[in-house]
Amino acid sequence: MAQVLFAASTFQVAELTNLFQRRLLDVLDKVEVDNLLLILSVANLCNKSCPKLLERCLDMVVRSNLDMITLEKSLTPDVIKQIIDARISLGLISPEDKGFPNKHVRRIHRALDSDDVELVRLLLTEGQTNLDDAFALHYAVEHCDSKITTELLDLALADVNHRNPRGYTVLHIAARRREPKIIVSLLTKGARSADLTFDGRKAVQISKRLTKHGDYFGVTEEGKPSPKDRLCIEILEQAERRDPQVGEASVSLAMAGDSLRVRLLYLENRVALARIMFPMEARVAMDIAQVDGTLEFNLSSGENPLPERKRTAVDLNESPFIMKEEHLARMTALSKTVELGKRFFPRCSNVLDKIMDDETDPVSLGRDTSAEKKRRFNDLQDVLRKAFHEDKEAYDRSALSSSSSSTSIGAIRPRR
Repeated sequence: MAQVLFAASTFQVAELTNLFQRRLLDVLDKVEVDNLLLILSVANLCNKSCPKLLERCLDMVVRSNLDMITLEKSLTPDVIKQIIDARISLGLISPEDKGFPNKHVRRIHRALDSDDVELVRLLLTEGQTNLDDAFALHYAVEHCDSKITTELLDLALADVNHRNPRGYTVLHIAARRREPKIIVSLLTKGARSADLTFDGRKAVQISKRLTKHGDYFGVTEEGKPSPKDRLCIEILEQAERRDPQVGEASVSLAMAGDSLRVRLLYLENRVALARIMFPMEARVAMDIAQVDGTLEFNLSSGENPLPERKRTAVDLNESPFIMKEEHLARMTALSKTVELGKRFFPRCSNVLDKIMDDETDPVSLGRDTSAEKKRRFNDLQDVLRKAFHEDKEAYDRSALSSSSSSTSIGAIRPRR
């Protein structure tokens, strides 16, 4: 309704503007306080055509428990000044600090805005405040990049279940933002998904309330990224269930036994397949496990060519395999990726288990007379071929864009 109101006001359709202003006024008492800011922003933009809506929204925000940092991030300076003046006149805030946190907290927030976690660490050594008193995790989750939240969590200096003055834990804030990587990072650090807000809502309920019907119930084509909103709900729902037993990812990995090379190849193949079939879920798990910081294991590493006989599969026992430090780091990261998948994306993990545990050699499937085996082989070929072509097209577009950009830059002449 707010979008229609703004459009009607912009194009000066008075009847439509008045209609939607009345509708918003009728439901304003039922609107969540966080959503009031959007309506207030629209009413401010439509100032002359929506005076009643603007006045009502301002009054509700003034009397709400919305903190000044949230207001400062969401509203224009002129609206902020009106809110501050009204709160001071009502005795809700002090004229000295105007409801803003002290300078030490503000410095930490500015450091987070600059993506400088090292500066945050230095500020903490001054002893003037700490991450919990500054609500630094709440701030980072709501306003900063997911990478900054992860780095802040890695400092291990904040309580992930700490509540802000409004009764929100960090996970409640993350549920409002709907960023899967942040939610998984918090849960792996011990955030409690069952904690309630002061009005009795869990993180999963907050996330569901903000998710569109089509995003939640829509069917995602295989190999396409899942909607972030639905993914967040799945992660939070899974966190509320009892955690799965930590163990082998599947029968195939258990059978690998102590063969480190086979285990590493299994993990490489499993994660590669996950990236093709479930790109969004795989990316979340890989980012948390920091897979990109490790060196990919080459399928033929340590293997000597054997020209005297034709092979249909890599013989992993042909030469001794020495586990190096980079191999161990890679295996650790991939193992963590698989464990995160089992914990938060069991639906995807079950599909991968079925594929990875299929004892039939994919190469021999192409020559097998069994219609079902051939069908599975062809399906797998189609998935891989489709993924290859999509990656190639994306790479070509990127290269073309880069080339065009370079040409354009070279063609620009400074004005005289």
